[in-house]
Amino acid sequence: MADILGSSAPARAWHAYYTEKRIVHQWMQVHLLQDLPVRSVIEIGPYLGLVTAMLANAGYRVTTFDIENRSPGIGAERHIQGDIRDFDPKSLPAADALICCETLEHIPWPEIPSVLARLQQTEIPWLILSVPYEGTQLAFSIYLNRFTAKRRSMFRKFRFLKNFRSPADAGWEPHKWEIGYRGYSVEKFRDTLERAGWQPVRQEFTEGCRSIFLVCRNTGKAA
Repeated sequence: MADILGSSAPARAWHAYYTEKRIVHQWMQVHLLQDLPVRSVIEIGPYLGLVTAMLANAGYRVTTFDIENRSPGIGAERHIQGDIRDFDPKSLPAADALICCETLEHIPWPEIPSVLARLQQTEIPWLILSVPYEGTQLAFSIYLNRFTAKRRSMFRKFRFLKNFRSPADAGWEPHKWEIGYRGYSVEKFRDTLERAGWQPVRQEFTEGCRSIFLVCRNTGKAA
């Protein structure tokens, strides 16, 4: 039994990351495309590739973009290595939408306006964006049948009174900020998007993974 799939390093990483509460976040990234005129997407930060495979399975043409050099994930037509902080906006292929989910929080906040402006300068019409949300919120669910009982609850409060503390690690992986903490409000984030030339047209939240999603239209007018 030592050679079963679940014992491999990639399988262990997959199962550790894609928990039941997180999987809705992956679904939301694809779901938000359904009412947009989109056939091709550039996915920024594909990580283990689940969203890449879902996008391809849904019929979208997918290019992945990441700071790491990797083989294209399942369903991706190609992979581009680059850093969203300093890439040439004109170097990306034509596409209908950018997907940039759970990525910006790994970049220090002072750099976010320039990153968003650079993405806007690609002239790609749509942006699906998400970052962690830790504003005041309450969730409770219960499931019962004659064989089992499941309960889940979550309560977040008073984060706006606290400073977000990022680990001293200088690497990219630790979060540098999260919406809901002092100085990081939804309004501030939306204003930053608009100043960079992105107009939010839809806002959604995921329960469990607790993220805010914004569907943004490229106005073509970076400030």
